[in-house]
Amino acid sequence: MQITLTFDKPLNCSVSVGDTVFYTPVSQGGGFSVTQTSTMQELGTVVSISDQYLQPQLVIKNDTISVAPTITPATFIAFRKNNKVNLTSLKGYYAEAKFENN
Repeated sequence: MQITLTFDKPLNCSVSVGDTVFYTPVSQGGGFSVTQTSTMQELGTVVSISDQYLQPQLVIKNDTISVAPTITPATFIAFRKNNKVNLTSLKGYYAEAKFENN
């Protein structure tokens, strides 16, 4: 089954094809939006990412479910990198800094 998620805000710049997407409902508690990590469920694997008309879309594939779950604007979406591919050391830019406290 293919699931398409459309967002009204930019996606995290590190999400990429092959990442695993998870979801969990969000509720209000103590004046904050809260969720339980124990309720996170796997949604599937990202197969494509598009920025159609400034509304980013993730297309997710999941062959184990037959009915798409209900995803609302109050659903927290998270992703995990594939650790078989991303198991190396630091990638990209880096900097060295020396801090002194007098």
